[in-house]
Amino acid sequence: MRITIYHNPRCSKSRKTLELIESAGVSPTIVEYLTAPPDADTLLRISALLDIPLSDLLRRGESEFTDAGDTVPLDDNEALADWIAANPKVLERPIVVDEEQGRAVVGRPPENVLSLLRK
Repeated sequence: MRITIYHNPRCSKSRKTLELIESAGVSPTIVEYLTAPPDADTLLRISALLDIPLSDLLRRGESEFTDAGDTVPLDDNEALADWIAANPKVLERPIVVDEEQGRAVVGRPPENVLSLLRK
């Protein structure tokens, strides 16, 4: 099983999600997305795997989002992916991807990850 977690170690939900993955015996690839943001193509792929619009992965309460106001390209997925890659703090967390099965979940609540860990 190849699992990738887009992780923020300062976030309790992200830490709990990682704990659930590791307690299932899986050693995930950990991407600390604030220091190593996913590129636009990766963000578009994640959105497709989640089967939700990229705009649904925004943390709209973050100052980076509210300060940007109307300049956030919400109606253009490619431009939005570029914007999120440049402003990773606005990305919902954690996101967990099962690379082999081509599935993903948002770890809110952390127990969402259990659906990926079942064989």
